[in-house]
Amino acid sequence: MSSLFDAPEETGPAPVDPGAPLAVRMRPRSLDEVVGQQHLLGPRAPLRRLVESDEPMSLVLYGPPGTGKTTLAHVISLATKRQFVQLSALDAGVKEVRAVITAAKRELTYAGRRTVLFIDEVHRFSKTQQDSLLSAVEDRIVSLIAATTENPFFSVVSPLLSRSLVLSLQPLSDDDIRAVLRRALTSDRGLDGAVTLTEEAEEHLVRVAGGDARKALTALESGAGAARAAGADVLDLATLETAVAQAAVRYDRQGDQHYDVASALIKSIRGSDVDAALHYLARMVEAGEDPRFIARRLVISASEDIGMADPTALLTAVAAADAVAFIGMPEGHFPLAQAVVHLATAPKSNAVTVALSESVADVRAGLAGPVPPGLRDAHYAGAKKLGHGATYVYPHAHPDGVVPQQYPPDALVGKDYYRPTGRGVEARLGERLAKLRAIVRRGR
Repeated sequence: MSSLFDAPEETGPAPVDPGAPLAVRMRPRSLDEVVGQQHLLGPRAPLRRLVESDEPMSLVLYGPPGTGKTTLAHVISLATKRQFVQLSALDAGVKEVRAVITAAKRELTYAGRRTVLFIDEVHRFSKTQQDSLLSAVEDRIVSLIAATTENPFFSVVSPLLSRSLVLSLQPLSDDDIRAVLRRALTSDRGLDGAVTLTEEAEEHLVRVAGGDARKALTALESGAGAARAAGADVLDLATLETAVAQAAVRYDRQGDQHYDVASALIKSIRGSDVDAALHYLARMVEAGEDPRFIARRLVISASEDIGMADPTALLTAVAAADAVAFIGMPEGHFPLAQAVVHLATAPKSNAVTVALSESVADVRAGLAGPVPPGLRDAHYAGAKKLGHGATYVYPHAHPDGVVPQQYPPDALVGKDYYRPTGRGVEARLGERLAKLRAIVRRGR
């Protein structure tokens, strides 16, 4: 735990330790150095207003790893000239929190200096640990900045949320990552021009980063070390690949291969080749593909190519999409892989897809007609006079729950849109459907 009284009285950035990791050395020291997050840091954005007015504040910073949560906490402390104390929820408890609050009270009383308390991974704090912060936050003894990669509305107690401004950080764009890398290459706090990057190596670093600035800088530092060890001042793709032990994934997320690989994933699932499907999933993940795009494709596949042959496939795909949104990457690749395995090994049927396509085609062709009188809305005044609902037979009143009755318009009586296959659950569903149609259409 950091001590409130270890730091010198003068404010401003601490000297850069040349032995510190590159990501630490390149940590921004002012709001203007922060890359990305312009929705929070633009000229009239909420965070910039709070910092520049030096108002007492408590914040919950929510976003994926490497998007700048810790950086923003340090920058806020420097910009507001407050004492900065950092705790990690992994190894701190109520005792440590209370010690910080006690020290913060002394600092405020005797030095007139407020304290910024930064708690990383606050979602790992128990309810009791989070509750121990409430009075200090309420009385503004500390300005709390809590960072979390999990949705704070699920992981942070409501009283603490109500006393804090919740700010959502977004993954850095490819251009943001390039800016971070180029600054690190030239800055005297970084590599200070010791190496340069080839275009291919830079693009690989951008892909490897996946919107995570820390990951990009760590990979750059490893690659630069390998290049200098070999006596080179240019970091090329081959050297970088060796250094980060990760092969370059050769596909442009904005180009044809983006769609080619996505298409290959879905066609491999449709063809029940689970191994090929996992290969294409891995290529998309390693290329930094948006996991939400992958999840959407899997949800579509579950209905389009599997349908009622295995109704649980859609549940798995939707659960994977929810899981990715909840836990983020890189761990999100596990539920995506689980969904791919389920979908690829499931029995396949496009009967639902064909049924919808044919029914839509008939509607567009004008094959429709009035709704049968018995099915029309009979809940408003005057409906009975129009004969609405008079002939309707309530299925629940019958022991089998199914009764002979006309449901489609006259023009579509006897039309079969849904034709189940004999695969998976649809085999049993087809048998039941034949019986249902025989009863419902009896006498027509």
